[in-house]
Amino acid sequence: MSLRKEHELHQRRKGRNVGVGVLLASFVVLVLALTIVKVTSAGFKFPNTSSDVQQTEGQN
Repeated sequence: MSLRKEHELHQRRKGRNVGVGVLLASFVVLVLALTIVKVTSAGFKFPNTSSDVQQTEGQN
């Protein structure tokens, strides 16, 4: 418990900060969920790396 009452401006800032934090957390969860869905899908293949490309060129 503080000795002085919190100013109204700080209360508004705290509410705004909580709102921004919730939006940021929901964005992170959305990106994580989309990544998990993309990686676990049956048609997912890792992109060719330079070593893979060199090996396939050597076979031709």
